[in-house]
Amino acid sequence: MLTWPPPQIPQLPGRGEQVRVHDSSTGRTVVAASGPRATLYACGITPYDATHLGHAATYVAFDLLVRAWRDAGLTVRYASNVTDVDDPLLERAQATGVDWQELARDQVALFTEDMTALGVVPPDSWRGVVESVGDVVAAVERLLTAGLAYRVPTPEADGGTELGDVYADVAADPRFGSVAGLDDATMRALSAERGGDPERPGKRHPLDPLLWRRERHGEPAWDGGSLGRGRPGWHIECTVIARDALGESFDVEGGGSDLLFPHHEMSTSHARGLGGHGGAVHVHAGMVGLHGEKMSKSRGNLVLVSALRAQGVDPMAVRLAVLAHHYRSDWEWTDEVLSEAQARLERWRRALSGNGGPDATGVLAGVRAAVADDLDAPRALAVVDAWVEQAFVLAAQPGAVLVEGAPGVVARTIDALLGVRM
Repeated sequence: MLTWPPPQIPQLPGRGEQVRVHDSSTGRTVVAASGPRATLYACGITPYDATHLGHAATYVAFDLLVRAWRDAGLTVRYASNVTDVDDPLLERAQATGVDWQELARDQVALFTEDMTALGVVPPDSWRGVVESVGDVVAAVERLLTAGLAYRVPTPEADGGTELGDVYADVAADPRFGSVAGLDDATMRALSAERGGDPERPGKRHPLDPLLWRRERHGEPAWDGGSLGRGRPGWHIECTVIARDALGESFDVEGGGSDLLFPHHEMSTSHARGLGGHGGAVHVHAGMVGLHGEKMSKSRGNLVLVSALRAQGVDPMAVRLAVLAHHYRSDWEWTDEVLSEAQARLERWRRALSGNGGPDATGVLAGVRAAVADDLDAPRALAVVDAWVEQAFVLAAQPGAVLVEGAPGVVARTIDALLGVRM
C-alpha cells in the first residue's frame, strides 16, 4: 500500500533531548526508545468514514514522537496498518449500497489527502489487512499448533461446520491483562462494547478473541489453508503487520485510548504467543468529543478534516487546534477551539514575516524540551507565543535592536518539531 508524500522537515542545529512518554500500562513516564534505532507501531484506520478530528489528534501525536526522535538523532522505523476489511466497513458498504472495496479505496485516498494537508510524516511501512491475509493465516496456524488457540464450530445458520472459527485462548497466556491492568468485569464490558463477542457460545472464556472468521454468506473471504476460507480477526492483523514491519520486538505501540483494551491487550498477547516479547511501551492519545460525547463513527458525531478543508480552513489551523491540547487529554472540539487556533496561526505568521526579531535561541531549546517531555505540545506553543509577544513589543519600539534571522529560526523550529508550516 502506497503512503502519502512526506513533508520536508528542516534541519535544526544541534540535537534534541531524549524523548520520554507516559506508558499506559505502568502509569510511569519512561524513555520512549534508548536508540540508536527507534521503532513505532501506530494502529491505523478502518476506512469507512475518514478522517475525523479524533484520527487527526492521534496521528498528529505520533507525528510529534517521530519528529522528536529524529531530532534527537535516532533512526526511526514507523509502521502502521489499514483495516481494509472489517465488520464496520462491510456494514457501511451494505447500508450505502457501495462495494466495500470501493468504499475502502475512496476513504483511504481521502485519509492520505488529509494526512498530507496536516503535514503528518507517513509510516515507513503501511499495510492493509487484505494484502496481509497469507501472513495472518500462517500466524493463526502457529497458534493452533502451539495449543494457544482452538476452533469453535460455526452456527447452523451460517452453514455450521466443525472446522469453524478460530479463537485465542487467553488462559494460555499467564501475562494476559498486564497491558491494560483491568479487572475481569471491566474487561468483559469493554469487550462487548468494542467489537468483542463475550456471549459467543462454544468459547472457553468470554474474553477469548477471534483470530479467524470462517466464511459467511455474502461476506468476503480468502483461502485460509488449514483454517478454511474466511478472514482475519481484528487483533491478530495488527500483531502480524507490526511484527513483519518491525520485528519480534519494538519500542512503542500506540493509538487512541479506546484501543488499550481490548485491542492492544489482545494484540500484545498474540505477539507473545508467536514468540515476541510483547514489551513495547504503550502510548495512547485521548478522545476528542463533540457535543458532550466522544467523537466516533458509530455515533455519527464527526467533524471531518476533509470537510474543514473544503470550507477553506487552513490545515495548519486544524493542526494548531490539536496541538493546543496535550495528546493524552480528552477534549471537546468547538467553534471556539478552531477560532483560537486560526487567530494563533495568523498572529504567528505576522510575527514571522520580518527579517529580524527577538533572539530565538531559547525558542529552539524550549520547544525541544517540551516535546521531549511526554510530547507536551501546549507547553511548546506557549514558548512560541512568548517569543511572538516579545516580537510585537519590540516592533512597536523605535530603534529596538532586532536579531537578524531570528524569525527564520523560529519558523524552522515549529516546522521541524511541531509540523506547523508558516
